[in-house]
Amino acid sequence: QIWDTAGEERFQSLGVAFYRGADCCVLVYDVNFAKSFEDLNNWREEFLIQASPSDPENFPFVVIGNKIDVDGGNSRVVSEKKARAWCASKGNIPYYETSAKEGTNVEDAFMCITKNAMKSGEEDEMYLPDTIDVGTSNPQRSAGCEC
Repeated sequence: QIWDTAGEERFQSLGVAFYRGADCCVLVYDVNFAKSFEDLNNWREEFLIQASPSDPENFPFVVIGNKIDVDGGNSRVVSEKKARAWCASKGNIPYYETSAKEGTNVEDAFMCITKNAMKSGEEDEMYLPDTIDVGTSNPQRSAGCEC
């Protein structure tokens, strides 16, 4: 499952419900809007507080700088170098620059997210619910059922 809070402050009170048990956290900012980049630190810290992962220092994050397509890149205010430096300072967080509109690097970013989530989930005990037999006590199939 992927939960998208869209950076909305009003969803922060639901953070524990959204974040607890997460296998990876994706932080997305707009390369054309400096404040969205500056807020990454707060979002990362808030996630760690509310998710309470067992190993916060090694919890997998992925950072995405989105909207690289806007105005042919002329509106950009956050450089790739600056974003990569921030990611390196936080423990070499994987970084991708994307255009959701054009699909640029979106698949690569989600492959990384998936690999991180699966790696993280390997350590957790998998929950498998008890099997429930929804069949009837009559061993014959119902008329018209091709199952």
